[in-house]
Amino acid sequence: MNDLNGKIVLVTGIANKRSIAYAVAEDLVAQGARIAIAYLPLERDNAEDKIKKVTQDLRPELLLPMDVARQETVDAAFAAIRSTFGRLDAVLHSLANSKREELGGRHSEISEAGFLLAQQVSAYSLISLTRAARPLMAADGGSIVAMTYIGSVRACHNYNVMGPAKAALESNVRYLAMELGPEKIRVNAISAGPIRTLSASGIKDFLDLLHNAAEHNALKRNITLEEVAHTATFLAGARSSGITGQVIYVDGGYNIHG
Repeated sequence: MNDLNGKIVLVTGIANKRSIAYAVAEDLVAQGARIAIAYLPLERDNAEDKIKKVTQDLRPELLLPMDVARQETVDAAFAAIRSTFGRLDAVLHSLANSKREELGGRHSEISEAGFLLAQQVSAYSLISLTRAARPLMAADGGSIVAMTYIGSVRACHNYNVMGPAKAALESNVRYLAMELGPEKIRVNAISAGPIRTLSASGIKDFLDLLHNAAEHNALKRNITLEEVAHTATFLAGARSSGITGQVIYVDGGYNIHG
């Protein structure tokens, strides 16, 4: 088992207990990591109360309001991490957003505003989080793990605006890994197969996508949240110390088919 005992990890993107980010956080805690959780502070949704309820079993040491579209909230979150822990060992970037109507229809009709929103939240945020995490990883290095999907390299039905956003995210992974490697900071991504999550429900005909993946991947089944989480915690820890700049597919081998 990958030993993460005492490591400080920032987890983003927890929406509910069936999200990929929650499964990763659960696995991190099981391995002894100390976690801080960042959440989107939407007042109309009572976000703080909701995240407290969802994450109470994880016993996070910090709950951090953070909207990656507002740099001041990113700065405040990392200042709180510095004040509380004095360092950071790993970051899980599990952030994506788009207008629901631009996950389907004609790709040529994506709006400029919708395209820029997807790029800012889903791709540029990896740069801003990495920039903020870097000083906290200066002493011993660290690991940054992002979540992506095969729609970055293939044209997938009803993924539309998120395809270019995930392609940009994966390119950022490579460039950041090259830049930060000498500082012992590794940057990787996990391309997970389709899983029933809240965010996946926004994709039109998602059940067809799920069934198609199980039919056509090498394992002939869908992957689980736990399988993605185990890969993320592996990449977060020292046993993956020689891996950086990679997109690791956890999709049952779907990506190897023509």
